[in-house]
Amino acid sequence: MNARSRAGSVHAPRAVDVIIFPGFQALDVTGPIEIFAAASRLVRERGRGRPYEVRLLAEHPGPVRSSSGVDMVATHPLRRAPARADTLVIVGGEGVTTAAAIDGPIVEFLRRSAPRVRRVVSICTGAFVLASAGVLDGKRATTHWAYADTLAAFAPRATIDADAIFVRDGRVHTSAGITAGMDLALALVEADLGRDTALAIARHLVMYVHRAGGQSQFSAPMQSQIAARDSLRAVQAYVMDHPSADLSVAALAKRAGTSTRHFARVFTREVGSTPADFVERARVNEARRLLEQTAKGLGEIADACGFRAGDTLTRAFARHLKTTPGAYRKRFRAF
Repeated sequence: MNARSRAGSVHAPRAVDVIIFPGFQALDVTGPIEIFAAASRLVRERGRGRPYEVRLLAEHPGPVRSSSGVDMVATHPLRRAPARADTLVIVGGEGVTTAAAIDGPIVEFLRRSAPRVRRVVSICTGAFVLASAGVLDGKRATTHWAYADTLAAFAPRATIDADAIFVRDGRVHTSAGITAGMDLALALVEADLGRDTALAIARHLVMYVHRAGGQSQFSAPMQSQIAARDSLRAVQAYVMDHPSADLSVAALAKRAGTSTRHFARVFTREVGSTPADFVERARVNEARRLLEQTAKGLGEIADACGFRAGDTLTRAFARHLKTTPGAYRKRFRAF
């Protein structure tokens, strides 16, 4: 057997084993697969590097129904998984609760297999399955922004970064929601085959090589920040409806009919942020809307949102969204 025919040779495919289960998210699978397939085509065209061989694994071989009702065919059962895996991927989806069962076959498979592969990857809520298998212990990780707090409670030995698009901590790679799996797959290809290959794939698929900013650009604005008591909800509604008004703590306390000190203390306790932070987030949220839906200039938007100056708005965007107003508009504008 010569060097070229051995599993570790330059041209032998890198085996990527993707684990699916009933109720998996189809795009968690197809998105990364397209990245690996595009990389393999480039490798063959250029005659250098190692292509990828993607294999679908499930508890039982055969069709597996996704959460969208589309079946994908698992070619290998977990109990007879093929050898020579380079990368092990667990996807997310509605069925992840069952897949993450502590005594379930997928978790047991990960416990046995994760130490033997070069890297372990989760897409979206697949991070819960890695957590069940102990793979995230002592690691920094991420998942879909809507489930980050739940994952933090579920995996107390891990450090969860709720804003990251994807995270690499040693051999463990985790990604945010759904399409972020493509970002992570592209990063894996870049690490394996170089930036030129990743850039060519990104151009072909019309995506970014490295997406700017974090998940906060895509999360529901003001989520989980609505107070319980009526008086505070009324103040919050006023803030969101009148972002350019005087929204100082004193002005808001007067509107709530209470002292400034009492208002600030109660607001912070019920909302989970200070009045000033809530106001700035509301103003950033309105600026997002205007950047997406209008052609107004930065100064005009800043004034309409209570920032008064474009550089003040830019600094607020950097704090909350980790991007600039210009980059945000380019990505999300509706016209």
